Amino acid sequence: MSTLRERLAAVRERIVRAAERARRDPAEITLLAVTKLFPAKVIREAWELGLREFGENYVQEFERKAPEVAGVAEARFHLIGHLQSNKSKRAAELFQVIQTLDSPKLARRLNDAGCALEVMLEVKLSEEQAKSGADPAALAELIEAVRGCGNLRLLGLMTMPPWTEDAEASRPYFRRLRELAERHGLRQLSMGMSHDLETAIEEGATCVRVGTALFGKRNA
Repeated sequence: MSTLRERLAAVRERIVRAAERARRDPAEITLLAVTKLFPAKVIREAWELGLREFGENYVQEFERKAPEVAGVAEARFHLIGHLQSNKSKRAAELFQVIQTLDSPKLARRLNDAGCALEVMLEVKLSEEQAKSGADPAALAELIEAVRGCGNLRLLGLMTMPPWTEDAEASRPYFRRLRELAERHGLRQLSMGMSHDLETAIEEGATCVRVGTALFGKRNA
C-alpha cells in the first residue's frame, strides 16, 4: 500500500499538471485535506508532511478532535459540511473558515458569535434534494447580508455537484459557479474533489477538497 507521503505527492502532481494545462499558476490553488471520519493523528501526520488546510464536515466530530490538534501551528480548519444555525456559535469557535454559509440568518448567527471568520457561500446548482446551498437567484441578497457582518470576510463561492465517477459530468456545475463568481465580483472558488479536481481546476477552482485520494476510503 502507498504511504500518505506518496499519495500527497501524487495529488500535488495532479494539481500541477491540471494547472499547467489551464495555463494557471499551481500556487494559486489550495489543497484542502478532507479529514472527516479520520482520527486526529491523521491530521497531525498530514501536517508533518506540509499540509496546513483541513476540511471537516461535522461540528460535533471536529469538536472531539480539536483538543488533540490545538497545538498544531498554522493549521487552519474549514467547515465544508452543512451547518445548522443552532450550531453556528460552536462552529465559529472551532473553525477559521466556514465554506457552507447559505442564508442571511446563518450569516447573522455566525457574526454574532464574535469570532473573526472567513466564509464562502455554498451555492446549490443541482436539483438533488439532499444538496444544501443558496439559490443562485438569492446570491446578491446573501452577499449584501454577509458584507454587512463585521466579523465575516467573504472569500468566494463553493458548490457540490451531483456525485458521479465521470469527472466531465461535473464541468457544467463548475463552469456555472465560476460565472456566478465573476458576475458578483468574487475571486475564490471551492470546487472539485478526489475524482474531478482536474476538471475543477480547468474551470477556475482556487480550492480543491481532497480526502479519498490522500487518506483512502472512509469506514463510514
